[in-house]
Amino acid sequence: MRVLFASMATVGHTYPLIPLALALRNAGHDVHFAVGDEMHSELNRLGLQPFRPDLVFGEIYAEDIRPELERLLPDLVISGWAVPEVFKEARRRAFPVLWHGFGRMFPDGIGLTRPDGGRHIDICPPSLQDAGFQDDRILLRPVPHSAPGEVPQRTHDKLIYLTLGTAFGTESVLTTAIAGLGKLDAQVVVAAPRVQLTGLPPNVTVHPWLPQTEVIRQADVVVHHGGSGTMLAALAEGVPQVVLPQGADQFGNAAAVVEAGAGVRPDAVSAEAVAECAQRLLMDGEHRKAAGQMAKEIRHMPSPQEVADSLAGVV
Repeated sequence: MRVLFASMATVGHTYPLIPLALALRNAGHDVHFAVGDEMHSELNRLGLQPFRPDLVFGEIYAEDIRPELERLLPDLVISGWAVPEVFKEARRRAFPVLWHGFGRMFPDGIGLTRPDGGRHIDICPPSLQDAGFQDDRILLRPVPHSAPGEVPQRTHDKLIYLTLGTAFGTESVLTTAIAGLGKLDAQVVVAAPRVQLTGLPPNVTVHPWLPQTEVIRQADVVVHHGGSGTMLAALAEGVPQVVLPQGADQFGNAAAVVEAGAGVRPDAVSAEAVAECAQRLLMDGEHRKAAGQMAKEIRHMPSPQEVADSLAGVV
């Protein structure tokens, strides 16, 4: 079976599709990936045959994907939520096509077009998913993907991981969070691409890029912006979260994590409030227990290989 994946060219939109793409490739299928150049290095490393449709960087439009559909003649198209014209063009030309989500169904008004109809591959655990998202879904366990790298050496009994993602890592919010977390008796590991920080507390290290999955696996608390990828990665490992939403779908994600009992959101983004929230999660077993329940729910979702094996029936 020849399968064509398509995604917006960002880590937050491309990486959630990789586990299923790898499962299909490992099952012997011919997998291709339509996406802007920024994602090609990692996809090439994984053998997922990336290509750039026309002059695409981020979004993919109907006129970009149309000649590629005729060139590849895929048996199945899997379209990320952020490239809706790929889904529509594949359906218009009678290619079997599925949506692939990146987390909770996002709200209107964040700069993305909400999918309208069609069947979805949904990586969000059902108890966390937007109650208004009732479209036909194929559940898929979220398996966090990150590029390889070195995990910082452990220096303290407790480890806090801080990230504001690849799009919302503003220096002011990072500096505020670091000022608070740096006062705790814990190692603070910060992922901060594109931001240069100086004058750090001795227990804080800042890195332009980290293998996030491995760092979260070792963390006792994750402090982050509420992005779907980081949220699901922390939940999959049962790690409680302090959520500092900045925009897009992050406020809804923060509310869902807090409602599930797996994390907290400070009333204001101040050094004191962030430190108090992180210290609370380090000491309070109730939030860790709730996060562990979410991890259990995720483990019971169908694996990428199980879903890959079922997709022939979709075709």
